[in-house]
Amino acid sequence: MNPAINASNILAIEDDPVLGAYLHEELQRGGFSVTWCKNGREGLDVARESRFDVVLMDILLPGLNGLDVLAKLRESTSIPVILMSALGAEADRITGFQRGADDYLPKPFSMAELKVRIEAILRRVALERRHQQPISSGSGELQFDEHACDVCCAGQWAGLTLSEFRLLDILHRSHEEVLSKPFLYQQVLQRGYARHDRSLDMHVSQIRRKLKAIGYQEREVRTVWGKGYVLSASEVS
Repeated sequence: MNPAINASNILAIEDDPVLGAYLHEELQRGGFSVTWCKNGREGLDVARESRFDVVLMDILLPGLNGLDVLAKLRESTSIPVILMSALGAEADRITGFQRGADDYLPKPFSMAELKVRIEAILRRVALERRHQQPISSGSGELQFDEHACDVCCAGQWAGLTLSEFRLLDILHRSHEEVLSKPFLYQQVLQRGYARHDRSLDMHVSQIRRKLKAIGYQEREVRTVWGKGYVLSASEVS
């Protein structure tokens, strides 16, 4: 068993009784400790009351839908969230990332792919927890807190998700080197780059919005067309 999943607690929020039971059984068999909730309100309450390493959540839930649960969770925690949905529209994926999702898995999916994505998140969390020292300081600069997986500027926290923090951190450490999308997919999302996968673009959009909201202007995540992304000095307007 991958050591990253030892004693890992998964919260699965899925109203379909067949899929929910299958997720519960297969993930437990794979070495995870799994709690299964069947509606959004129950899932939100359980997530707030107990500690979990990953939340696996359907979007179309009775009572309180998955996107609303996600938004409420992000008010108080950066716990990794993987959304599951049969909704294939790009708008639904965009909304999920805007509300703080770390990953998106369209239904139907294979259990093998789900386990790989969960394990990738757990490995990243374990790696990041081994590094505690901030790598930037100064009132006008970004301060990177690897324990909180967030950045702040002049005392204001950006409220980054885990994936957003990883992406910004690796761009920061690249010292203004342009990093390609295939490289960032492997290093940040730990999966291969697909031409029509917009996940990385959504994370970049959210990082830009959140850095602007806390007044950080020294550098910005810039798109280098045909090459990738770079964190570099903001252009003077």
